[in-house]
Amino acid sequence: MILHIDHVTVVVRDVQKAKAFFALLGFVEEKSTVISGSTFARYMGVEGIEAEHVTLVSKQSTPRFEIQLLRYIKPTHLSDTDVANLAKLGYNHICFAVTDLDAEVERLTNQGVPLRTEVLDFHARKLVFLSGPEGITVELAEWHA
Repeated sequence: MILHIDHVTVVVRDVQKAKAFFALLGFVEEKSTVISGSTFARYMGVEGIEAEHVTLVSKQSTPRFEIQLLRYIKPTHLSDTDVANLAKLGYNHICFAVTDLDAEVERLTNQGVPLRTEVLDFHARKLVFLSGPEGITVELAEWHA
C-alpha cells in the first residue's frame, strides 16, 4: 500500500543555485554527503558513480517531503536539452500546493524566479508554472475554497 510521496530527486550542476531556488519554496538543507562505491553504482545503475547528495526538507509540509539534489562528479551528467518541453515523454513537472498563489507569484518573481505561464484557473485551482533549477518545471496550485 502506498502511503504518500516521499521525495523527488533533481540532478543539478549548481547545488547552491538549486538550494537557493528551493529555499524560496520553504525547503531547508538537512544533510549533505557524497555517494560513491559499488553499492550506489548497482542501486543507481551508474557505473563509477560519485555524486554530491543534498537532502532538502520542507519543514511546513505534513507528511514529510524531501527534494534531493544530486550533483554528479563522476560520470559527467547527461544534459537533457528538452527538459523544459512538457510534450516530451517521462518526467513532466512537480506541483506544490500554496495558500495564496498571487502572493507567492509576487514574492517569487521579486526574487528573480521566472514564470513560464500566466496564472490559469482550472479544475477548482489557480495554477502557474515556474522555471526551476536546470530548466525543470515547477508548478504552484491554490485550491478554491
